[in-house]
Amino acid sequence: MILIVDDDASIVASLALLLKQAGYASTGASTPAEALERLAKTDVSLVLQDMNFSRQTTGEEGLRLLKEIKNLLPRVPVILITAWGSIPLAVRGIRSGAADFITKPWTKQQLLQSVETALALANASLQGNRAQALNRAELDAAFDFREIIGTDPPLLKTLEILGRVSATDASVLITGESGTGKELVAEAIHRNSKRRAGPFVKVNLGGISSTLFESEMFGHVKGAFTDAHQSRKGRIEMADGGTILLDEIGDLPLSSQVKMLRVLQDRTYEILGSSVTRTADLRVVSATNRDLAGMVSKGEFREDLLYRLNLISVNLPPLRERTGDIPLLARHFLTNLGKVYRSNTLTITSPALAWLQGREWPGNIRQLKHLIERTVLMSGKSELDAEDFLNTLEMEATGTHRDALPAPGSIKMDELERAMILRCMTHYSGNISKVAESLGMSRPSLYRRLEKYGVKF
Repeated sequence: MILIVDDDASIVASLALLLKQAGYASTGASTPAEALERLAKTDVSLVLQDMNFSRQTTGEEGLRLLKEIKNLLPRVPVILITAWGSIPLAVRGIRSGAADFITKPWTKQQLLQSVETALALANASLQGNRAQALNRAELDAAFDFREIIGTDPPLLKTLEILGRVSATDASVLITGESGTGKELVAEAIHRNSKRRAGPFVKVNLGGISSTLFESEMFGHVKGAFTDAHQSRKGRIEMADGGTILLDEIGDLPLSSQVKMLRVLQDRTYEILGSSVTRTADLRVVSATNRDLAGMVSKGEFREDLLYRLNLISVNLPPLRERTGDIPLLARHFLTNLGKVYRSNTLTITSPALAWLQGREWPGNIRQLKHLIERTVLMSGKSELDAEDFLNTLEMEATGTHRDALPAPGSIKMDELERAMILRCMTHYSGNISKVAESLGMSRPSLYRRLEKYGVKF
C-alpha cells in the first residue's frame, strides 16, 4: 500500500490513478495528522508526500511530517514532491531521511521509476539485513562478477550490495582511488541489471570542456553552431534503454553541473539547436576519485546533484588494504597475458607473490597489471621471480634518469614543462589518464596545458 499525502484532492486522485494503472494500491491523506493516523492503522510500504499543507510555502510542515514518519516507521521509504525551484528544500529532506524527491510537474515515467526504485531498494535492504554474508562462490552463482577478482571480505560485502541494487534503477556513485577498478564495477552493475541488453556508454567528463559539454552529452543538429556540418547523436541518446557511466564526475565544472542535474532530475533534454524536448530512459552510474562531500562544502560541487547521483554509494578499497587478493590478481593477469601471447605456461613463484604483496601500490590494481605485463615482456621467461620484477623496475628507473637536467638558466619553466608532457605523451602512447597520473595532475589540468602548449593528441 502506498500512502499519498497532499492537501490538493485532485493531485491525490491523479497519483492514485497513475499508481493503480501501474499495479500499485494506494490511499490518500490531506493533512499530516491524517497521514500519521493512516500509517498507524495501515500496512504502508511507501509514502509520497507533498511539502506544504497550508498557505505557508516554507516546507517546514513537510519536514516535520517526514521526521515523524521516519521516527514511527524508519524502514518505510518516503518520496518528497516539490517544485523545481524548491530543490534546496528537497535536499534538506534527503538529509532528514527521504529516499528521493520528484519535482512538479512530474512525468509518468519519472514518478513510476522513482516509486519502483525506492520499493526495490527497501526490499533489497531487508534481504541484506536478514541474509548471512555470501561467500565468493555463492556470489558468482547469483550474479555475474566475472571481471572482478578477489575474496577480500569487504570486497565481497560490496559485491553483495551491488548484486542486490543492480536489479533496480537506482543511481550508483562509485568512489575510490585511481586504479581500483571503478569502471569494471560499473560494467558489472550493467551486466546484472534489467538493462543488460541495452547499451553501456562511458563518458569521461574530465575530458569534455564546458564549451563542448552540451554537444557531447545531448548532441546537436546540423547548423547548430559554426562547425556543426552534420547532426551528431549525444551520449545521453546513445545510452537510451541502457546505462551511462559518468566517469570523473568530480571534474565536471559548476556551469555544466546544473545542466546535468536537470537531465537526471526530469530525464528530459534538448538537442543543441533544437527546441524539441526528448526523454532519456537510462540508468546512471557515476565514478570519481575525488571527495565530493568535501567539494560540496567548498562550493565546488552542487549538493543537489550529489544527492541525485548517490542514491547508493560504494567505495572501493585500495589494493594496499586487500593484499590477500594480490596472488589471485597476479595469476588472473598472467592467464590473460598467456592468451594474448599464446603461452599457457606463464607462472609466478611464491617469493615473487610475497614481494608483490609487500609493496604499497599507489596506482592500485592498474599499476600491478602494468608491472606484470612489462615484466613478462622484458624477462622473456615463463616463470616470474621477484628478481624479474626488480630488474624491470631498475631498467625503468635507469631509463627515466638517462637524460640529465638542463643547466640553470638554459631553459624556461614553460619549455621544461612542455618537454616533460611531450615525453610522457610518447611514453604512454597518448593515454591521457596515465600521463596525468604520472605528472601528478588531474586530467582537466593536463588538457589545459596541452591546449596552452599546442600539443596535439
